[in-house]
Amino acid sequence: MSETKFTTGVHVRPELLTVADTVARDKGIDRNEVLEAMEQAIQRAGRSKYGHEHDIRARIDRSSGEITLARYIEAVADDAEIENEHTQRPLSRLQRKYPEIKIGEFVVDPLPPIDFGRIAAQTAKQVIVQKVREAERKRQYEEYKDRIGEIVNGAVKRVEFGNVIVDLGRGEALMRRDETIPREHFNTGDRVRAYIYDVREEQRGPQIFISRTHPEFMVKLFGQEVPEIYDGVIEIMAAARDPGSRAKIAVMSHDSSIDPVGPCIGMRGSRVQAVVGELQGEKIDIIQWSHDPATFIVNALAPAEVVKVVLDEEKNTIEVVVPDDQLSLAIGRRGQNVRLASQLSGWNIDILTEAEESERRQQEFQARTNMLIEALDVDDVIAHLLVTEGFTSVEEVAFVPREELTSIEGFDEDVAEELRTRARDFLERREEELNDKRRKLGVADDLLDVEGVTVEMAVALGEQGVKTRDDLADLAGDELIEMMPPLLKMGADQANDVIMAARAHWFADEPGADGAGAGEAE
Repeated sequence: MSETKFTTGVHVRPELLTVADTVARDKGIDRNEVLEAMEQAIQRAGRSKYGHEHDIRARIDRSSGEITLARYIEAVADDAEIENEHTQRPLSRLQRKYPEIKIGEFVVDPLPPIDFGRIAAQTAKQVIVQKVREAERKRQYEEYKDRIGEIVNGAVKRVEFGNVIVDLGRGEALMRRDETIPREHFNTGDRVRAYIYDVREEQRGPQIFISRTHPEFMVKLFGQEVPEIYDGVIEIMAAARDPGSRAKIAVMSHDSSIDPVGPCIGMRGSRVQAVVGELQGEKIDIIQWSHDPATFIVNALAPAEVVKVVLDEEKNTIEVVVPDDQLSLAIGRRGQNVRLASQLSGWNIDILTEAEESERRQQEFQARTNMLIEALDVDDVIAHLLVTEGFTSVEEVAFVPREELTSIEGFDEDVAEELRTRARDFLERREEELNDKRRKLGVADDLLDVEGVTVEMAVALGEQGVKTRDDLADLAGDELIEMMPPLLKMGADQANDVIMAARAHWFADEPGADGAGAGEAE
């Protein structure tokens, strides 16, 4: 809106500019923000003197320090509803004195300069302090919000219930008790180096959170100590820490001629020792990264030796077999070594000794043998031969090509065909028994129509109270996995596929519904 200006009284206070310059410089904020705070303080004092119902505005000339104080009255249409007669007047009434004024313009009524009394001066000071503090907080947030992930240095300002408040020079940071290294104590004035992991803009001002236990703190320290990491020739791919005790980092070289581990250790261990010293003696294992999970986990479990590795990608689990005398070394004190290796790799690691693995393998072999003896009505020699050749279920014997059975030493075509016949007869008998059991449990036929659901699964679900397709559709994947007996164990992906197949009919009537639509609904 435009203003109709008239000559106003002014009060020249050049020292205000000097004060504004000093505050702006000391607090690191914009000079104009300080002057705006002063203007608001003068306005508040003016309203206290002339009445809060008036629209009183103050302005400080940015070059001369002149203070202008005036009351503003807006011209509104004659038929408009006037909310406040002190700030608004009908146009016809104002035009008697100011013929050229238009709707939306203001009459600026000059006021004499205020002689600040004690209370007014105190009020003005509070306003200025508050506005300067707000500007300072805004500046602090803008400065530090883009510094997440940096290491900062500061001095301990105070310690409250184990939480450390650190003066960063242009802001304060909070290091919670659980973000300090165990057995690490700070006194006021101590210098501290930490990692900024979060900056939040809260009502009481920006909160800068720092940590000395965060894995990225160790990563950044190596970046400062190892030029090859700083230059990007060597990259830290993963890091895991048990703060104050032990840590592991996985490194990879982008230059095939440079070994990634050596430069991180440094001449006589100088580089890694510099990081260890900052982390209060935390022992650090530097491991070579590998894209092959098995190789990487073998490296991660060092110094323990690994004999055998078996991966289960569906369960994200890796089984590691170690020599009997290496078990305690592989697990580490209180499980520390295997826990850090698991964090580093992202895999769940199960550790077995050679004796345990051998015993378990023998138990599995015997269980499969007994199962084939009972199902096929054969002697233990034939059952042993089948298990040795990799047959783990009756279904495999029933439907495997005849040639695979005849390739087993001592098995001719007659033996192979007889085994296949017996296996199929057994499966038919078992299916009849399972269907009888399913019907007695009251399991609906539509449950068997779901892709991926077998009769065995339907019986297992019926025993758990899941008797219809909708009952199955209401389950979550992990619930389905828990309901399956050991012999019918399934992975997360398989369970989710079965659940989505059970839900497919929910979306069948929707326009354009298909498998993808059902997936999106999930």
